[in-house]
Amino acid sequence: MATKTFTYEAMDHTGAMVKGKLDAESADNAATSLSSQRLIPLSIAASGTGLQRDLKLPGFGGRTGLKDLAVFARQFASMTSSGLTLLRALGILEDQTSKPKLRAAVASIRADVAGGVTLSTAMAQHPDHFPPLMVNMIKAGETGGFLDEALSRIARMYEADANLRAKIKSAMTYPVIVLIFSLMLGTGVIIFIVPVFEKMFRQLGGKLPLPTQIMVTMSHNMYWLLPLLIVGSIAGFRMYRRAIRDNFAFRLRVDRIKLRLPVFGKLFTKLAISRWARNLGTLLGVGVPIIQALDVVGGTSGNAVVSEAMIEVRDAVRMGGQMSTPLAKHPLFPDMVVQMLQVGEETGQITDMLDKVADYYDKEVETATDSLTSALEPLLVVLLGAVIGTMVICLYLPMFSIYKHIQSN
Repeated sequence: MATKTFTYEAMDHTGAMVKGKLDAESADNAATSLSSQRLIPLSIAASGTGLQRDLKLPGFGGRTGLKDLAVFARQFASMTSSGLTLLRALGILEDQTSKPKLRAAVASIRADVAGGVTLSTAMAQHPDHFPPLMVNMIKAGETGGFLDEALSRIARMYEADANLRAKIKSAMTYPVIVLIFSLMLGTGVIIFIVPVFEKMFRQLGGKLPLPTQIMVTMSHNMYWLLPLLIVGSIAGFRMYRRAIRDNFAFRLRVDRIKLRLPVFGKLFTKLAISRWARNLGTLLGVGVPIIQALDVVGGTSGNAVVSEAMIEVRDAVRMGGQMSTPLAKHPLFPDMVVQMLQVGEETGQITDMLDKVADYYDKEVETATDSLTSALEPLLVVLLGAVIGTMVICLYLPMFSIYKHIQSN
């Protein structure tokens, strides 16, 4: 792997701030190198690129995202492994965090820990910022005495997830822009261009064809139709999100449909398997009991089909069976995943096998996303051309009837 230059901010053993640059293969290796120099990394960013991989806690918005959690865990692990107490580490994290809501949550956790509450219990009081997956891993780290290792695994897990999502969002940017531009273009033509043509048609006489009349009617009613569509779309989206969050049966039906979609279904399936394997492997790797790990993974998988499968796996394991047996009966999990998990169970290397499955499907998702983007680009160009062409045809259709009307007069 090629080395990159990273800029960093760190704190030495006296509490003084240190800034500089170093060469490393990744941000993880850069953090390890700084820790070996008895420096506590506070921020690491790749330099010399247009879009930097910034490892600072961002200050935009109040939501705690995957990258925020990865940075929080990375900084926390560096400080605890360097010998800092939990209270001092939490104090530094509170100062470093720019997001007001996250800073308030860290301050509350620090106060609870100072009062004798365990770190995992204190973090569990803030589910909007620290998900159950992270809380359970920290609880296992506290119980086993390897909190810094648990935090490092959390950081690696969230960094991998955040990088994968960033690549998917980047790949889908162009299609989304084209679709938005098509909608804006159509709306602009109906609002501003159609009335001009309508005035001309009225002066020349003749009957408007049905497609043109539909556009004219839409133009007359756009002042209330457009706000109604916007408000209806927002209300419908909120109702959908609420149903997805509160109704498991509805979410299960929707997720099953998503996995069966002609083009996107394979991508959604690979994403679900990748996240399931990485989360379960990370939980088992830090010592979370398998029954508890299956419960947590089922609740945090983001896919109801996976959640349903984990219920079956948990019941089988509770009866003394293996995880691979019920998974083999579930259509979501391919034979390769089942076979690798079975080998992991036989050799006692389940965590390693799950990590390999996650890495494999991460690459599969990247490849599928690139292929999907390449296939969508020409289709979107055709769509944009079809929108423009249809509107032009609708506007020029009356010319034939007007020409006949002029001839008859």
